[in-house]
Amino acid sequence: MGLLRNLESRDGVLMFFMTLPAVLWAISFHEFCHGFAAKLVGDPTAERQGRLSLNPLVHFDLVGTLLLLFAGFGWAKPVPINTRYFHHPQRDIVLVSLAGPAGNVLTAIVCVLFLRFFGDVWFSLTGRAGALVLLMMIRINMGLAAFNLIPIPPLDGSKVLYAFLPFRYVHYYNWLERNGMFILFALLFTGVIDVFFQPISRALIALLPLGRELSRLRYLF
Repeated sequence: MGLLRNLESRDGVLMFFMTLPAVLWAISFHEFCHGFAAKLVGDPTAERQGRLSLNPLVHFDLVGTLLLLFAGFGWAKPVPINTRYFHHPQRDIVLVSLAGPAGNVLTAIVCVLFLRFFGDVWFSLTGRAGALVLLMMIRINMGLAAFNLIPIPPLDGSKVLYAFLPFRYVHYYNWLERNGMFILFALLFTGVIDVFFQPISRALIALLPLGRELSRLRYLF
């Protein structure tokens, strides 16, 4: 595919502007999915606070957005959730927590299918810029999903961990929750975060219907 032959040539300024739409969509849809899932299980908090929206400004977090732009993973401002509205708290917190990453993976799958069936036509119409937009949509959404599944508070994976944690270990989780941001930044600064990020990323990439013609996209991650 002509699209894939242009993957190796990268311009920093062009990449920045082609990445920005992907970042704005990824954080907006991620948080929207959390809020929408919460509404489905009975929690109206996100909707009442204006967070059930695809407007990126209401979900903007400076540090998390910059990381997404320059590192390929990050976070948005968390959607407020009130578990007192949940009818089945353990099940519902898992569903709400996984909804955001699931929305990002779904976005990536749609983009991959579009490239598989219409990639050459898209590239002939939009050139390298159009191709990079879709490629960054895949990369950023998969990065956001994988990063948020790391089981360290305040990331989504930590809430899934908490839902299945035996009661005798809850005090360890409470300590982790109090210190989660410090631990997260320490792992980011030292690069140890890859110990968690890479296995999750590889597992999610396996869900993408890349096919033989798009197999080189694995090297984006």
